Order: sequence, then C-alpha cells, then structure tokens
Amino acid sequence: MPARHPAAALIVASLLLAFPFVAVAQVFTSELQRFRAVTVSEGLEFPWGLAFLPDGRLLVTERPGRLRVVGADGRLDPRPLDGIPQVAAIGQGGLLDVALHPDFAKNRLVYLSYAGEGPGGYGTEVARGRLDGHALRDVQVIFRMQPKTRSGHHFGSRLVFDRRGFLYITLGDRGDMARAQRLDDHAGSVIRLHDDGRVPADNPFVGKAGAKPEKFTLGNRNLQGAALHPQTGELWTHEHGPQGGDEINVIRAGVNYGWPVITYGLNYGTGTQIGEGTAKPGMAQPLLQWTPSIAPSGMAFYTGERFPKWKGNLFVGALKFQMLVRLQLDGERVVREERLLDKALGRIRDVRAGPDGLLYLLIDSEQGRIVRLEPA
Repeated sequence: MPARHPAAALIVASLLLAFPFVAVAQVFTSELQRFRAVTVSEGLEFPWGLAFLPDGRLLVTERPGRLRVVGADGRLDPRPLDGIPQVAAIGQGGLLDVALHPDFAKNRLVYLSYAGEGPGGYGTEVARGRLDGHALRDVQVIFRMQPKTRSGHHFGSRLVFDRRGFLYITLGDRGDMARAQRLDDHAGSVIRLHDDGRVPADNPFVGKAGAKPEKFTLGNRNLQGAALHPQTGELWTHEHGPQGGDEINVIRAGVNYGWPVITYGLNYGTGTQIGEGTAKPGMAQPLLQWTPSIAPSGMAFYTGERFPKWKGNLFVGALKFQMLVRLQLDGERVVREERLLDKALGRIRDVRAGPDGLLYLLIDSEQGRIVRLEPA
C-alpha cells in the first residue's frame, strides 16, 4: 500500500530521479501492460521486508539479522543500522518484516518483526525503535509470541497498520499444526495491537477465559503476505498451504480460518488428507486457493497511476514458482489471474507498491536485490 507521509511529494520526486546506474532492464509483455524489470540495488543477503522512507531512501531487512539502508540513488549503504534487537537466524526465522509508524514523519518509529530466543526456544517478536541517524534508539519489544518452541519453521510474519492505527502481526503455526486452533497460544493467528503493544479492548477474545487477548483470528498456517484493501480498509492476507492449499483470506475479528481442521492441501510425501476435508461449518473458506502450491510471499494492492490498467489489482510474489501473480478483483471475487515473470528473476520474497506509482520486488537469494517494475 502506498506510504502516506507529509513528505510524499518529495518521495515521488526523488524516486523518479533515482537509480542512475541500474542494470540493463528486461522487458516483458503481459495481458494488459508492457513493462520492464529494472534492478535498482544489489548485494543484499536474503532480503525479506521493505519500507519507503519519506526522503526517498529504502529500509530493507536481511534475514540473517541486519537492517540495511538503500539510498535514493540505489546505493546500498555498506553499514547495517545499529540498535537492532537480538535476532535468532534459525531455519526460516531471522529478521523478517519492517514497517513505519503511520506518523513516522513526526515520531520516526520503525517496527521490526523477527525470530527471538527465550525460555523454551524461539518465537516471533516485534520491536519498535526511533530512527536517529544510523541507528534505532529507545528500542522496545512490544510483542513476544508465546509459547516458544525449538522449531525453525513457520514464523510468519508481516506487519501492517490499518487506518485506525492498529498494528496487525501475522504469525505461523511454528510447524506444529494443532497450535493454530488453540486460543491460549499465539501461533497460527493474526495479532492486533495498539502501536505501543497494548491490547485493544475490542479484540475478539478479550475477557475469554484462557485465551490470548492479542489474538484477532485463529486457524492460520503461515501468513507471509498482508495488505490493506484500498477501498474497504480491511486486511487481506495469504498463507502457505501444505502440498497445495495456499490461501488468500480477508481477515475479520474472531474468525477461524480452519487450519488444520480444513485445508485444500495434503500431507507432504504421502498425499493423504489432513483434518476433516475442505469445509466445515463455522470455519471460513478462502477467497482463493492455489493447488499446487506457489509458495506465496509478499502482497500489495496497486493503486498508482503509472500502470492504469493494473489499478485495483492485487499482486502476490511466489517463492517456489518464482513469479509474480496479478489478480483482477470484483469485490471479494478473483475474476482473472495472470502469472508474470515466470522464473525470470528468482524467488520473489516481498512485493510493495511504491509512492512513485511503481511496483518493487525483493528477490530472495544470497545475492538478493531490489527490482522495480516500470511501464515500457
């Protein structure tokens, strides 16, 4: 979703003039739009999340535990930012998403999700700190997933602020599917908090005996894409399925999204059924499911003017299939799916709509990079 800052005009101007030394662009033809994919920055180690600063710079997380700055000219600062909380780079975990506070221009607050170590093992945590020069200052941990376990799987985790200023944190089931149906466990859910970590009084499980009050949903497997719908303001997410059954869902308070009781996916290797089938009363059906799995990661609604024929479309990155999926919507129905960039760039970890009206992709690799899509 485009960043909303008082300095938005400066962002647009700086980004349109940026990246003078980019590599030769690849040109692609899609159903609606010819576009080119331009590498704007390289040398990132397994980049995971991306945020646009008001001055045209970019913040990028690297899963091993570094927060990097990319200048408005596309140059990667060789020095990671100081003040990052202790990150456990284990399995699929590490430093994950990054998001700016809605009032960042005033308070300079940056939010990070990451795998943290504590009693019992590891779990997703969220910290915030004030960006001051080349460091985060006054860093506070505002959320710790409980309980922690030794698994290195399914940490989530995307960070999204809604229009009321609530912070949503997407979590995985940590590789233990039964946890996603437990109200006394953070795993396999979407969390909703105030910006300082306090629990909103109207969260759906507040006051319910034994329930974690931070929980906003349950029955989610491993959510690695999240974005606000540009018209409704509702949170849309996607999550990985097991050998099929990747899902897109609209996130609503207290809803059970079914995992692992219902799923369109199958057990790895054996291909046998998981749970009770694909539907059950009281459990939500996905808006869309992919079988075979595409391994989705990153999600953005396109609302800019540079690609007018893509306006209102939803874009999803894919790791396994190494592509970008364009979804044309009619309300909450997907009426058209187009698969772009098939194995042209590599594993797409994150997708962001930039304040300049262009699309930005993070390519997940030991030699990761940022790629910008421009009209051709």
